[in-house]
Amino acid sequence: MADTDDLKDAKAFHAEIPQESSAFFLKGANALGWGMQNRLSRIFNPRSGRTVMLAIDHGYFLGTTTGLERIDLTIRPLIPYADSLMLTRGILRTVIPPTASSSIVLRVSGGSSILKELSNEEIAVDIEDSLRLNVCAMAVQVFVGGEFERQSIINMTRMVDMGLRYGVPTLGVTAVGKEMARDARYFRLATRICAELGAQYVKTYYVEQGFDTVCASCPVPIVMAGGKKIPELDALTMAYRAVQEGAAGVDMGRNIFQADAPAAMIRAVRAVVHDHETPAKALDLYETLRRQPKR
Repeated sequence: MADTDDLKDAKAFHAEIPQESSAFFLKGANALGWGMQNRLSRIFNPRSGRTVMLAIDHGYFLGTTTGLERIDLTIRPLIPYADSLMLTRGILRTVIPPTASSSIVLRVSGGSSILKELSNEEIAVDIEDSLRLNVCAMAVQVFVGGEFERQSIINMTRMVDMGLRYGVPTLGVTAVGKEMARDARYFRLATRICAELGAQYVKTYYVEQGFDTVCASCPVPIVMAGGKKIPELDALTMAYRAVQEGAAGVDMGRNIFQADAPAAMIRAVRAVVHDHETPAKALDLYETLRRQPKR
């Protein structure tokens, strides 16, 4: 109860110490509300300001994917090493244990399979279900230059509006069609559109020429997409260059779960992203962990 009778002298006001007011650690996030900042700080490590996301949402348009045939067997052992899981609500509810400590980024757009025009997506998950699942962000595919460009952009802005209402960040995911150029000029366009229209962070691909300009011109954090499976050293080098050139982390899928030793690979990626290890040292770590007997 309150000390209404002044039975004890109050001496802990510390009037000589002003209350601290710290800036939030993520780029472009100072004006966001407490709930949204809290969710972002569960995706991005406040110590490093970066994230290692594990993307396993491929089935929403590809169906069964190599390495994801049995997510309960291949992915669950990787969860302790991922800052965040990017996945669908079906996999989250059926396979991922609710005791998992990794934050959740939920795929909320969809509607087309690999057999049809992929840009023809709509919002596929209600904000209320995202809240029921306690997600930290909602991921929407944006097809700048695609056949259904306008529809995909409106999908994202709708989720931004709903996310702002409830304190849930929106991740804009830039998609590249088969006929589109994968260069810095395109990615500057696509990422800036996502940020200008309210996405709290953006996922995009790495390009060897000008990726630093993509990151610099985007006013919110950029997370590098892993893309197709490439040799382990190449994947670690790509992650290293991305964060050195301004990315706030990576969202890798196939380069982790299709590796010969997925648990070793995600730990090597963490060493690059959070501990500033070089690709060569990270590869040494991968090989060391890969040779260790399985428990």
